[in-house]
Amino acid sequence: MTAEDHKNEGKIDRGRYAEERRVQEKMAAVEAEDSKTYFSRELLIWYDRSKRDLPWRRHRDPYFIWVSEIMLQQTRVDTVIPYFNRFIERFPTIRDLAEAPQEDVVKMWEGLGYYSRARNLQAAAQQIVELHGGQMPSEREHVFALKGVGPYTAGAILSIAFNRPEPAVDGNVLRVLSRYFLIEDDIAKPKTRIMMEKMIPELIPEGRASDFNQALMELGALICTPKSPHCLICPVMEHCRGRIEGRERDLPVKTKAKKPRPEQRLAVLLEGSGERAGRVLVRRRPNTGLLAGMWELPHVAAGGEDLGLDAAQLGELLEDRGLSWSPMSPYMTAEHTFSHIHWTMRVLIAREEPEALAQLAAESGVPYEAAVPEAAELDGAEGIANDGADEEWRWISREDMSAIAFPNLFLNILNKYFSGEGEQE
Repeated sequence: MTAEDHKNEGKIDRGRYAEERRVQEKMAAVEAEDSKTYFSRELLIWYDRSKRDLPWRRHRDPYFIWVSEIMLQQTRVDTVIPYFNRFIERFPTIRDLAEAPQEDVVKMWEGLGYYSRARNLQAAAQQIVELHGGQMPSEREHVFALKGVGPYTAGAILSIAFNRPEPAVDGNVLRVLSRYFLIEDDIAKPKTRIMMEKMIPELIPEGRASDFNQALMELGALICTPKSPHCLICPVMEHCRGRIEGRERDLPVKTKAKKPRPEQRLAVLLEGSGERAGRVLVRRRPNTGLLAGMWELPHVAAGGEDLGLDAAQLGELLEDRGLSWSPMSPYMTAEHTFSHIHWTMRVLIAREEPEALAQLAAESGVPYEAAVPEAAELDGAEGIANDGADEEWRWISREDMSAIAFPNLFLNILNKYFSGEGEQE
């Protein structure tokens, strides 16, 4: 074979290779398109047959959908259902929510946690009343402009309520897409979420945006679960690349979040005496910051090493209120984790003793009146964020708890106390 023959044969081989590669790429593209079509079709078939009967799905009311989506953030569906029903019964329209006292709104949210959600929800309702006549807007820019509404919530409202082909990417969706398409990018990074938001409109069948986004979330919640995906009953298992490659338990890739910062706190459960027998002392937090405007037991930051020193600091807080009390003794310890803080709350118990101050007053010749904390000022106390506003203190009974809102941590402590379940350590 001549050199020219070898040269021609090389050209033929390169041409054949290039053609084979074009064919492979075309087949891969067709297969990918088929995979997407299969995913959307089978997902909707499954959803139409198996979707859960949830109260916010019985109507296409944008307000109901909005409230449910805010409640479902960081909270399980089973937990949300009774809260949603009570909330809608109390505030059946956006205008009712906008015009309600904020404390009523927070009280209806009591137990769900992340209370800024409730305050933002009401602020957004007030925006809607002022700018849109009390009707949920359907324009993208107007929905995004609402207080507390981010990309996910806006996408959920626009797609579920108005059937717009908008992405609504939450943790369930990130997990499902990572596994099905074998996406190994870190879902904790914004660029990964943005990439998946761009994928969603390509997957939504014409006219089925509402059902498709709900189906995607439903699949993640019920089948494609975080730790033990139920691949054998998954409607899209046949083309799931994560399952095919045996990677379903490795995905999605997610860097671990920073652990909440531990904080030691010391609280006092001060029992009333005389006319205030059967009541305990609580205070209202400032209107900004953590647990804004909610009620709690008086407490301070604690070092955790010297209980006597920490108790003295707590005592100064009560002395500033003109109170005296019996010796404090350990009552219980409770814990609560916020998104960025973990509180270990050691609770002491004591009884109000106004007679002690009255006796001291008599000896000194200075008239004494027992303090009745209502709304006196307490500035710069240890462990209390101060925004310049007066703080309100109250003596409350068990019945009073139905009218004011407490964070879960203090709600549980007080419920145990009033029910007699709490025991001294």
